[in-house]
Amino acid sequence: MSWITLRTNCARWEAELMQQMLLGHQIPSRIIDLGVAPYFGAGCPTALQVRSQDQWEALLILSPVEEQP
Repeated sequence: MSWITLRTNCARWEAELMQQMLLGHQIPSRIIDLGVAPYFGAGCPTALQVRSQDQWEALLILSPVEEQP
């Protein structure tokens, strides 16, 4: 199974929130820790990955909502 990275350098809580949103649409995902915790308590940088066949659907779900002018 091939995995695609959607986001990098996001905080763990942010990655977990996006993972829950994807789970609500039955899209499997995983969170990868990218290293040691940085300074100022910002948390460990992470990457959010989804299966390659779910890439475009996941990007649509996580993209910002466009507002009508």
